[in-house]
Amino acid sequence: MQQLYQNKFMKRNRVSLTTLLTGLVSLSVIMTLTILLISSYQSKKQSLFETTLNLNLSNAEKMSQTVDSLFISMRGSLQYNAGIFADITAMDDKDINRHLELMRHSSNYFNSIIIVDETGLVQSVSPQSIGSRGKMIAGAAAKDALASRKPYVSKPYTTTTTGRLIVFMSEPLYDHEGVYRGFIGGTLYLQENNILNMIFGSTSRDDTGSYFYIVGSDGHLLYHPDKERLGEDVSANKVVHKLMQGHSGHEQVVNLKGVNLLAGYSNVPANGWGVVVVSPTSMIYEQLMRHITTIVLYTLPPFAILMLAVVLLARRLAKPFVALANLISTVGTEKFNLPERKRHWNREADLLTEAIILALADYKKERDQLTHDAITDPLTGLMNRRTLDAIMNQWTLEQTPFAIVVLDIDRFKLVNDTYGHQAGDEVLKFLAAAMTAAARSTDVCCRYGGEEFVMLLQHMTDNDAYEAAEKIRQSLEKTRSPIGKPITISLGIAQYPAHADSPDELFHLADQALYQAKESGRNKTVVAGAAMKQHSLNR
Repeated sequence: MQQLYQNKFMKRNRVSLTTLLTGLVSLSVIMTLTILLISSYQSKKQSLFETTLNLNLSNAEKMSQTVDSLFISMRGSLQYNAGIFADITAMDDKDINRHLELMRHSSNYFNSIIIVDETGLVQSVSPQSIGSRGKMIAGAAAKDALASRKPYVSKPYTTTTTGRLIVFMSEPLYDHEGVYRGFIGGTLYLQENNILNMIFGSTSRDDTGSYFYIVGSDGHLLYHPDKERLGEDVSANKVVHKLMQGHSGHEQVVNLKGVNLLAGYSNVPANGWGVVVVSPTSMIYEQLMRHITTIVLYTLPPFAILMLAVVLLARRLAKPFVALANLISTVGTEKFNLPERKRHWNREADLLTEAIILALADYKKERDQLTHDAITDPLTGLMNRRTLDAIMNQWTLEQTPFAIVVLDIDRFKLVNDTYGHQAGDEVLKFLAAAMTAAARSTDVCCRYGGEEFVMLLQHMTDNDAYEAAEKIRQSLEKTRSPIGKPITISLGIAQYPAHADSPDELFHLADQALYQAKESGRNKTVVAGAAMKQHSLNR
């Protein structure tokens, strides 16, 4: 009797092979989904962080270039008008006032403009409602500008007369005999409408919570979406501290209010200011959660069907399903490769395997196509501008010598106007083919935009690059193009590191050389050094 009870107990506690296989495969499927979610989460997180940091840096660099150009224009405006007012003693007060009003309204660079003589007396001011005309200057910044007798830019400060938070710029006035006559100065009212608000006001903050701000060379806020913070000293901020040292870059940082941010920052060369573009990391995590939720919603139905199939056919279908789960776990990683197609004796397993492999093949094909589209120009098949920038940055980082050739089709607009845009496209492809035929395996051919193309010639001096460029130019002027006659091109050359040590400066020099080739009659090749020398002689 006891033996019978023991046998029944053991039978009840035994696990059938089907149940065991179902449990093991079910556990495998669940773990595969978990690994897929975790790996997807981590890879997506890294991708979002890197993309956001690079995007913020790119935006900061573009804005710093804008501020740099703006500052140069503002300085140029003051310099130009300093020349006009050089002999202010000979000018009529009405003419002075009228010119100041015209200067202030025509450019909108400054909220107010002032002319002070060498004694510190305010000769004229625009707008006249300020009421300081005929008075002696009292502000420390104005006194410093008067005493320096040089171009001057103040730190943000609050005026004693109006209580405004301003930045002050000035240019000295010297008459035709070189005698110092005072200065002409312009102010920015930081807490009111000014040129910075006009340029950046509409883009100061977006829906994702990203925003940017501008700091002066001393770490005080010159522009910020929160006007209450203007003039605040934020030099303790890690990013601002680096900007004050003249650095640019991107990194994850905690600001003075304890908020974790992804920051891109760029120095403004002309005045030592800095632009910082930041995005809260909370935004990244919100996107990650939406991404994981989407994956779960799309993944759960197929996995539920797979689980049902495992329950019904666990013993015979375990092996192919485990293989498929392992394959799926590699999707989205560098190790993802389509396996060799193998036939399974079971029809359902065979069809499921084929369907998944076809789907993954389509996914891989689309991914490869997207990668190809991202780096090439669709019309000519050459590399695009994004790839050009990446290669130039890589070569300069690796200190690999190379020459850059910027070339442009002469009078291409006339081709489009005369023969139509389709013929123009054929001419572009014709030029691209000529570049490709002349390039070595280590060279890079890119379409920079419109009718402008770029060649990167690795390990070439400027003389070697000149000979290579001339071969292309001479070949084109003798070869019949798609419009029935030859086309001509103008080319500019610069060499790294002989002419410049940064990609942007190197391209700028080559572009200047191209411009010199255009200006001197087209259908020419000009090297950057020669172009600069010629420019100096012309001056």
